[in-house]
Amino acid sequence: MTIEEIKAAVDAGKPVRWVHDGYAVTLDCHGQYFITFKPNQNSVGLTNRAGDKLNGRPEDFYISEVAA
Repeated sequence: MTIEEIKAAVDAGKPVRWVHDGYAVTLDCHGQYFITFKPNQNSVGLTNRAGDKLNGRPEDFYISEVAA
């Protein structure tokens, strides 16, 4: 998935995941996107500071069929 596809899916309320269902792409109250490990809530930004590269391989992001 591209950065734009990921953000659009999250904005639409779809459960976007990275690598496996334990990592959720989340949006905070400031409009920032994160990759969050659900068991302990550790997070890293979805992209680098410039916002032009994903912090992960594009092919590792997907829309989960498992509800949040």
